[in-house]
Amino acid sequence: MNETVNIRELNELIASKSNFVNMITKGMDQTIVGQKHLVDSLLIALLADGHILLEGVPGLAKTLAIKTLATLVDAKYSRIQFTPDLLPADVVGTMVYSIKNEKFEVKKGPVFANFVLADEINRAPAKVQSALLEAMQERQVTIGENTFKLDTPFLVMATQNPIEQEGTYPLPEAQVDRFLMKVTIGYPNKEEEKIIIRQNINEVKNNIQALIKPEEIVEVRELVNKIYVDEKIERYIVDIIFATRFPSDYGLNDLSSIISFGASPRASISLARAARAYAFLKNRGYVIPEDVRAVSHDVLRHRIGLSYEAEANNISADEVISEILDKIAVP
Repeated sequence: MNETVNIRELNELIASKSNFVNMITKGMDQTIVGQKHLVDSLLIALLADGHILLEGVPGLAKTLAIKTLATLVDAKYSRIQFTPDLLPADVVGTMVYSIKNEKFEVKKGPVFANFVLADEINRAPAKVQSALLEAMQERQVTIGENTFKLDTPFLVMATQNPIEQEGTYPLPEAQVDRFLMKVTIGYPNKEEEKIIIRQNINEVKNNIQALIKPEEIVEVRELVNKIYVDEKIERYIVDIIFATRFPSDYGLNDLSSIISFGASPRASISLARAARAYAFLKNRGYVIPEDVRAVSHDVLRHRIGLSYEAEANNISADEVISEILDKIAVP
């Protein structure tokens, strides 16, 4: 009975905070035409305190999306253009000798911001990509003997181009696993394309104003963390993850030769956190199976290793995830 009352109170509390989501969505709609999935994914990553990897061809408003979000939240934004000659110090910062003070002083890098755009992250070598690891996972950066806490909220949105592979360095599994979601975005439809053309040839300029403060994001996150996850939902999440590791145990014998390695325990945590954030977007104080299913592809597509046989037969991770979701019993 107490549990029911708590959920009812939580629903009312979330309903009172739903204006936050509407404000940000409307603000994003002023500059981003279409791309609803991209906007929702950014909100989920922000609410779940995670990072997001975007894959799509150039010109799909990836950069504009996070820049607009940073403006709406009145947060510090920085952009790092990853190139083959980039050094780790260009990302996190370095020690610089001050002639005036006659000592080495810390010069902080662009990672010291609330929203960091790591543009074309797969264009830089592994040592530069790994410079982001500590920042993404530990929310801190070590320069010399000094360790600095990063600002809250802290969100890394990395982009990679799926069609241009020359001069690129594939992200190692350890790096990829630290992204809450990998989101693939496609082209706008015909109507959206017409609006994009109209806005640009008429030079329509939208003055984006800050709507909320970073501190408010932290408050909303605390509310998201209180969203109820039933034991049946936890079991459902575990079954999905274990089906990626031991498909034959779930009657998915055909996937045994397709999957080379399954999702890690970090995937289970990410799936639960993303489902909670999705439930918040839907104004609910509890997670339902549809929430888990809605975020499963984005949370798992970069965490499942495909075999050579899968590549030879053009089988994608999304197809594997869909087959798993169709097979696992919904609570």
